[in-house]
Amino acid sequence: MSQPLLLAVPSKGRLQENAAAFFAAAGLKLVQANGARDYRGALFGVPGTEVLFLAAGEIAKEVGAGNVHLGITGEDLVRETIADADARVALLTGLGFGNATVVVAVPQAWIDVSAMSDLDEVAAAFRERRGRPLRVATKYVALTRSFFARHGVADYRIVESPGATEGAPAAGVADIIVDITTTGATLAANALKVLDDGVILPSEANLAAALRAEWSPTAREAARIILGRIGATARARAWREVHADPAADRADTAAEAARRFGAIAPFGAAGDGPLTLHVPKGAAYALSDWLIAQGATTVTVGALDDIFEAENPLWHRLLERLGG
Repeated sequence: MSQPLLLAVPSKGRLQENAAAFFAAAGLKLVQANGARDYRGALFGVPGTEVLFLAAGEIAKEVGAGNVHLGITGEDLVRETIADADARVALLTGLGFGNATVVVAVPQAWIDVSAMSDLDEVAAAFRERRGRPLRVATKYVALTRSFFARHGVADYRIVESPGATEGAPAAGVADIIVDITTTGATLAANALKVLDDGVILPSEANLAAALRAEWSPTAREAARIILGRIGATARARAWREVHADPAADRADTAAEAARRFGAIAPFGAAGDGPLTLHVPKGAAYALSDWLIAQGATTVTVGALDDIFEAENPLWHRLLERLGG
């Protein structure tokens, strides 16, 4: 067998729990043969796959270096830790957890400071009156430098923050911060506010692929299976299945449902028995009301577990980035 696919997932905490739940929802079970202390495992039912349980901060580095094929990591970590990230990593799909936003926050007492353009004036004032640059506390050094450069803010000094960044201004070790926030409550509790144009990056956990890894035939086949199952589950979440006994011609009903509601008849509209339609989740109730108005006596709406199709968009997205 050629080199297996290496999948890196968080080793502990809420991120590991969410990662396990995400894979389980797609019929993929993460297995640690020797219990929670085992940092190697497998993906049950997908041959040619090894799972590495790593610290969340290490996964982005390993994906960027090409030492693993796939990893679950935040986009913020990818952009922060990997130089030329777009050339090294393909972010295949967001996973719906680990949501956070990297922001620029300043003291609420700075009532005249509401935008990045104001920081240039603030920095000039600090230099003139205090003889030092504006101090910015952050763990996101690369993201901060890039964002500040785009906004023309140059006179500042990074204060790296290994601890609780939001407390740095109150402690007197920094003037403003760049940090992640989910609800903004912690920033508010520390008397900080986000600048109006101070959102650097909305982030969430992603399934990231290493473009510099050695993609053996075994690794590619395992990735095809994994991405096919993930894609099938994602499609199913976005659609509902509707069964109805239309009073009008089935083909005409299906065509009109497609025009009005974006519905499709996945198995065709010919034949006897109930008409099966798939419709975007948000249109299911409107379609049901319309079918009743058209003479249907019974309409049922159900959730879908998976929708497998010959087309595998996530797999083809990866293939395109790998060059075929």
